[in-house]
Amino acid sequence: MEEAVAPVILFLKGIVIGLAVSVPMGPIGVLCVQKTINKGRVHGMLSGFGAAFADTVFAIIAVFGLTVTKNFLLEYRLELQILGVIVLLGLGTKIFFSNPITQIRRRARNKRQGIFGDFISVFFLTLSNPLTVLFFGATIAALSIHDTDHYFVSQLILVGGISAGAMSWWISLTSIVNLFRHRFRLKQLWWINKISGIVILTLTIVAAILLVLRHFGQVDGL
Repeated sequence: MEEAVAPVILFLKGIVIGLAVSVPMGPIGVLCVQKTINKGRVHGMLSGFGAAFADTVFAIIAVFGLTVTKNFLLEYRLELQILGVIVLLGLGTKIFFSNPITQIRRRARNKRQGIFGDFISVFFLTLSNPLTVLFFGATIAALSIHDTDHYFVSQLILVGGISAGAMSWWISLTSIVNLFRHRFRLKQLWWINKISGIVILTLTIVAAILLVLRHFGQVDGL
């Protein structure tokens, strides 16, 4: 009986880890909410799936110990984080100055345009924070998987749970936001773009300041 229950418990632990990574409303979360309100649930959900897929890649690296990839991400973590900050600053500025009327007209001409672009852009944006690998590594180590006879299967189950947890969050978030998106008028959409842009820019600037402080703290041996 214990052998049958263990995989389920491991999968549930993976779901908790996936939620723990996804739920905090950072710039990616704000971006997905903004896309859901302005473009619709599919755009917002696929943007969230891009983040979930990137987190799954990090989970695979942490769980299976892909040393080469992990070392590369950690070695160039500063450069990747700087790139992520630059991209987020650009996105925040673009959202702040975007016109909801233009977005609606563009979406009316071609509803499918840019859907998978949202997935790809958020995927690579999430990959710009390789320190997530350390979070997964520390959390997974705390789980203490001792099932040596089925260790590979246990790893797969854990990664599957992490992916399921992350995706379930983005499905839930975009579905809830989508319920209220039709109540917004053009003037409200205009303000949502302004507020979303400011929030993304603010969070990104704070992240950039922390990044600088952390970097110089390491240099000074603090």
